[in-house]
Amino acid sequence: MNEARARELLGGARVARLATVARDGRPRIVPITFVLAGEVVYHAVDDKPKATRRLARLDDLAADPRAAVLADHYEEDWSALWWVRADGRARLLEDVRESEAARALDLLAERYAQYRERRPAGPVVALDVERIIGWAGR
Repeated sequence: MNEARARELLGGARVARLATVARDGRPRIVPITFVLAGEVVYHAVDDKPKATRRLARLDDLAADPRAAVLADHYEEDWSALWWVRADGRARLLEDVRESEAARALDLLAERYAQYRERRPAGPVVALDVERIIGWAGR
């Protein structure tokens, strides 16, 4: 799959998985809503029920910014399967009033009605994409 097609598929996916490296070296993978904006994948800590707003993934990224985002599509017709992975380094945008974080939240709100109704309080994670790869059955 060429990079342009990989970006198109990733950009159109509604949900993805964020993989981080925990302090003990184990992988941690969580589903996220996101938006791809140029060379950056953004996602935000939102108001879905959580035990704490200081999530383990944020601690992981503060200690080791390497991360990946994986989106995929499945159906019984296996020729229609695809996956795309964006690897990079993450930055935590703690102040959601700062211009990059505010822009990211605007883009997320454009994409997801739930965020238009209740804007995420953040922080915002910005994954600077260093490599994007993928595979498609067709």
